[in-house]
Amino acid sequence: MTAQLARSGRGRRPADEVRRDALDAAARLLLEQGVAGVTYDRVAASSTVSRTTLYKWWPSAAALAAEAFFTASEPELELVDTGDVRADLRAQLGAFADLMLRSPAGPALRGLIAAAQSDDAVLAALQEHYVRPRRRIGGAALERAQQRGQLAAGVDVQVVVDQIWGACYYRLLTEPDTVTTGYLDALVSQALRGAR
Repeated sequence: MTAQLARSGRGRRPADEVRRDALDAAARLLLEQGVAGVTYDRVAASSTVSRTTLYKWWPSAAALAAEAFFTASEPELELVDTGDVRADLRAQLGAFADLMLRSPAGPALRGLIAAAQSDDAVLAALQEHYVRPRRRIGGAALERAQQRGQLAAGVDVQVVVDQIWGACYYRLLTEPDTVTTGYLDALVSQALRGAR
């Protein structure tokens, strides 16, 4: 029976494969057309995933767009742990600035942030599928540094996350031309100096 299904091409694909197909299609649409371009109909048409499955897995097209952005950007925004928290943060922040300033991902994320200001569904999706996962990654890196004695034991790592990435987001959204190598170096150095 299994061999017959394999030969005929019928049968269920693994859920993670179907999910990846939907996220890939949503990411392509987001990068090409912005947030408004990610709809259940367009994702279904651009992938092999049915609208019924999309409705079942994502409460809104915005949730799908936000998760697709996080999934697509995660490899480029990896926060590698080399044991040197300053170098690790600086490398990740540089990668983030490059992504925002020099790739289609920048306008896509700015579009998600802008849409979140007037659409509660987009805000909830952005928080769940992008903001909180990124905060966990940054916080975990800072906690490891804290355990190595590179940051003071009493420092609230989530406040340091806000100091570093919050300042970077602010500049990227309001004065992108001021996000230079020197600015990123100073941002990381000063935040860590205060955390030591």
